[in-house]
Amino acid sequence: MAVYTPEYQPTGEEVAVIKTNKGDVRVKLDGAGAPVAVGNFVELAQKGYYDGIKFHRYVPGFVIQGGDPNTRDLTREDVATMAASPMSRLGTGGPGYTIIDEYRTNPHNVHEDGALAMARTNMPNSGGSQFYLCLGPQHNLDSGYTVFGQTLDGFDVIKELRAGDEILGIDIENEAE
Repeated sequence: MAVYTPEYQPTGEEVAVIKTNKGDVRVKLDGAGAPVAVGNFVELAQKGYYDGIKFHRYVPGFVIQGGDPNTRDLTREDVATMAASPMSRLGTGGPGYTIIDEYRTNPHNVHEDGALAMARTNMPNSGGSQFYLCLGPQHNLDSGYTVFGQTLDGFDVIKELRAGDEILGIDIENEAE
């Protein structure tokens, strides 16, 4: 699969507003530390890529994960039911390309409570559209996954999200023109 370099150049001022059926989460994006992940995320959000996608993975005290386009046409109930099965194939979709990992070069690559990070397979440079939000500090992930944002507001919403909950859309505040 081709490795993509986004055209969007982060300014370092971007804030993502992840709108869900449980409420909004505001995340300060780290364009300086993870410019490729932020540029990719902003481009996908601008295109409406995340609209209607469901969170497909919830591990209590660990992460809530979304961004798999295979969930878009499923009901919330179907995703919640399928998430319980390891054979569901949820979590296998992406945008048709991958991006480079930035966890080795990002000086802010710390998985604190509310960190926004790029999900990937066990292969290097395999992230694309799937992301997760940390449910508490997860420092064991610091050396393997790119953190590209930190929650500012909406920690209460993050704690309520479960598999099947929906991303209504993602707005980017302070995006470059």
